[in-house]
Amino acid sequence: MSYVTSRRMEAWVRAEDPSVVGAVRRRAVQLAERAGFDATLAGQMAVAVSEAVSNLVKHAVEGSVMVRLHPEAPATVELIAFDKGPGMADVARALRDGYSSSGTLGIGMGAIARIATGYDVHSLPGRGTVLAMHFTAGRRPAPPAAASGLTRPIGDEEVCGDSFAISTTGPATTVMVCDGLGHGHIAAQASQLAVELFLQVCEREPLAIVDHLHRRMGVTRGGAVAVARLAGGAVTYAGLGNVSGWVAHAQGRQGMVSVPGIAGHQGARLRQLTYELPGHATVIMHSDGLSERWDPAHVPGLFARTPSVIAACLLREAGTRRDDVCVVAARPGP
Repeated sequence: MSYVTSRRMEAWVRAEDPSVVGAVRRRAVQLAERAGFDATLAGQMAVAVSEAVSNLVKHAVEGSVMVRLHPEAPATVELIAFDKGPGMADVARALRDGYSSSGTLGIGMGAIARIATGYDVHSLPGRGTVLAMHFTAGRRPAPPAAASGLTRPIGDEEVCGDSFAISTTGPATTVMVCDGLGHGHIAAQASQLAVELFLQVCEREPLAIVDHLHRRMGVTRGGAVAVARLAGGAVTYAGLGNVSGWVAHAQGRQGMVSVPGIAGHQGARLRQLTYELPGHATVIMHSDGLSERWDPAHVPGLFARTPSVIAACLLREAGTRRDDVCVVAARPGP
């Protein structure tokens, strides 16, 4: 099975005006109809989405929200929200119905938790809160929470020049990140071609995949490309250009090696290396729109959360508005 999230599915909204509540709710309902939700589930989801976004608008500091079809399950609608507000010292208490504490995303969390098919929260006092919740149509399986990624365009642009793709085959998960050279539509053409090419050959070794992309992206502006495969307690990695790859856990992180170059145009001799991947670790891949200054030690508890929350928190902590951003988090399989 292969699945991919394209840049068009990820429209971030700044939670600065009450009109945002209705706009996000309507988008969520549209996606629910596309995913086959019945009227009852769609209505319940609309209530939870309205609650979460209302909390952002009323109480959050620098709040952002997006809603999309989940990258691991096309019959699932996912909402991700984060802020830089005061955070919550006791997330478990905030999840109880009736709890209220002004100035946090925690208001109404109990209702959200009851309605959602699944949810995850990371919050630190003085740092803010990240919430991911999803709603699945019918009795279809919930997302496996093995990998997730996010993109965000530069400034107020609508198109992001960075893309990612994720392919799963049995216990193996293969991830590709492409940072199209520059930004805007021309960069997006390069990164979207990288996605299409990846999905054609995603069963190959990472080195062969990167080589395939390098040989065929010359019709575009090109970009930086990296591929990681997680399987059997290890991650195999190959990269061309300045996509960053890491094996991260609560105590720190280890960098993975890419060679210099631009996929489609020029590059040093490609290399493939294998790194140990403990069960408690997470593979992080990101474009240079995410600063490398993030540190697992500065976000205690984060790497015990789901990939969606990890990616969103890193975007909040280290993402820049001066460039397109893509960040992916992936977990080792059983």
